[in-house]
Amino acid sequence: MFHQSGILGIGTTDHSFIEFDLKEPSSAALKAIAEAINVPTTAGANVVLGIRPSVWATLAPAEDVPENVHDFSEPIEGPDGFSMPATQHDGWLWVHASSRSQTFDVVKHLLKTLKDVLVLKTETTGWVYESNRDLTGFEDGTENPGSLEAPSVIAVPDGQPGAGSAVLLFQLWRHKSQEWEALPVPDQELAMGRTKAESIELDDEEKPDSSHVARTVVEVDGEELDIYRRNVAYGDHRDHGTVFVGFSFDQWRMEEMLRRMAGADNGPRDQITRFTEAISGAWYVCPSISALAKFLD
Repeated sequence: MFHQSGILGIGTTDHSFIEFDLKEPSSAALKAIAEAINVPTTAGANVVLGIRPSVWATLAPAEDVPENVHDFSEPIEGPDGFSMPATQHDGWLWVHASSRSQTFDVVKHLLKTLKDVLVLKTETTGWVYESNRDLTGFEDGTENPGSLEAPSVIAVPDGQPGAGSAVLLFQLWRHKSQEWEALPVPDQELAMGRTKAESIELDDEEKPDSSHVARTVVEVDGEELDIYRRNVAYGDHRDHGTVFVGFSFDQWRMEEMLRRMAGADNGPRDQITRFTEAISGAWYVCPSISALAKFLD
């Protein structure tokens, strides 16, 4: 079973993220979407589809539904009134290419083709900042697995229900840039848990337990559990931040990461959450290629 190729379609600079609700959740609607995203390779853009877990579980054959995956139906709350909101929709489309024109035209095609099937709810334009940094100035995705390992991290293994599918965590994090940039660089590095220029992880003796690096590491029996991030920047000078795009075959590890960030595990709250604000949150199943192909004629 193969995952959707656009998940690992690296090297693109222009991104568009669409969230939508279905006018009528049905196999016919999924058929129309599958046909629409089957764009010619000459379009020069990657298209990735995610479906709300509860919708996919209802409409897809049982063998194509990954186990233990649920909707983002409740906020994740931590101390001091901190909350990550739940803004779940029925579906998600990610279009990314090497030019804004290609991305724009493919999204335009999809929305026009599917106007009778879906209702557009959110649209976010993303872009790559300084090759691989986010708008804090720190390198992003440094802990991603290598290209040979990544498929086994994002895709449900063969022989299991939903083989080849991936679980997606999609969030927008608005940055509080004035507060962040007022911090001296050494304080930023303590909050992040890495050096800013070289992206070297701080020693355990120096790295605070509340640092971003410390709080986003999820371990079981001493083994660190990987996820695969495809984050990009969004916005303008007045309102901007990070589009978090995280993939794994296992929803639990990403949800546990969010709980740790929020301090919902009785640990300290992630320092980065004091300089950023989660403004959305949703889970999606990105079905395998073979599962989507079943809806094509």
